[in-house]
Amino acid sequence: MRKSSIRRACVALATVSSLALAATACGGTTKNDVGSDNTSAASAGKADPNAATKKGLTVGFLPKQVNNPYFTSADKGGEAALKELGSSYKEVGPSSATDTSGQVSYVNTLTQQQVNAMAVSAQDPGALCTALKQAMSNGIKVVTYDSDTTASCRNAFVSQASAEDLGRTEVQLLAEQIGYKGEIAILSAAQTATNQNTWIDYMKDELKGSKYKNIKLVKVAYGNDDAQASFQQTQGLLQEYPDLKGIISPTTVGIKAAAQYLSGSKYKGKVKLTGLGTPNDMRKYVKNGTVDGFELWDPAKLGELAARTAVALVSGQITGKEGETFKAGDMGTYTIGKDGVITLGKPTVFTAKNIDQFDF
Repeated sequence: MRKSSIRRACVALATVSSLALAATACGGTTKNDVGSDNTSAASAGKADPNAATKKGLTVGFLPKQVNNPYFTSADKGGEAALKELGSSYKEVGPSSATDTSGQVSYVNTLTQQQVNAMAVSAQDPGALCTALKQAMSNGIKVVTYDSDTTASCRNAFVSQASAEDLGRTEVQLLAEQIGYKGEIAILSAAQTATNQNTWIDYMKDELKGSKYKNIKLVKVAYGNDDAQASFQQTQGLLQEYPDLKGIISPTTVGIKAAAQYLSGSKYKGKVKLTGLGTPNDMRKYVKNGTVDGFELWDPAKLGELAARTAVALVSGQITGKEGETFKAGDMGTYTIGKDGVITLGKPTVFTAKNIDQFDF
């Protein structure tokens, strides 16, 4: 279910347009990045948490791009969950990640086919809204996953991780690796990248904790999500701060470039590196001892939760209102947050022990 291979576009994780978080394909907004509409479509009706789970449903998955390895992994997670629940899966979607208008026609097709629910990763939230509202007016439950639209245009959004979790856990990872002592730096994307700056704010707040009293953040550098610039920024950090003990890079471009520099330098194994990366980009650096651990979310679990949310909506167990809870199989119990947002959970940490279980 987890096996696929993500294209290099996963590098876009650090840009605002890609958070639609992304990784051009990893792409999506997190719950902290969505423009809220307090008149959520999810607010209609009343949930019955004890209602029986309906079987024989059809749930359509509409990723940003079919045959994209990231979404293949996510949607296979959804397909497996639907099979377990006794319902049917179907996938439709554009072959190009830039075909923003194409998703509208696929929403309309799923509506005409009278599917029970659809799970959509929105390329263009504004463009999709009218079509999604039409689907809901036809009794179809709409779940967005990975990349959201406005709250009034869907019943629930399955977010891959919260901005707070992404920021705080990266500090926690690095602090453990350096023994909670020493100088650290952050290698970010563009200085204007809203998502990056939000994560960094949470990193700085986390560092205020007493257990980090012996850790000093000396600099935030910017590689502009360019491999060469990020490589040079890593080199510059180590020249400017020869006692540097660790680097956090919350961008898939930055962490890969930093790992490339460290692996060929005298700092390999001495300066710790963590952040947000993909297993396929980082595997060799984990295996050669350059990187102990880094994080991202598991797309297969994201797709699974989207499928289970869709079935729970159709079954009437939830409506999408804040505070409702539902059981998502072996994934556990989830609580719906503000504006119908359901957060998958803390990011997955990839180490030498588990990295070969993933292929994206």
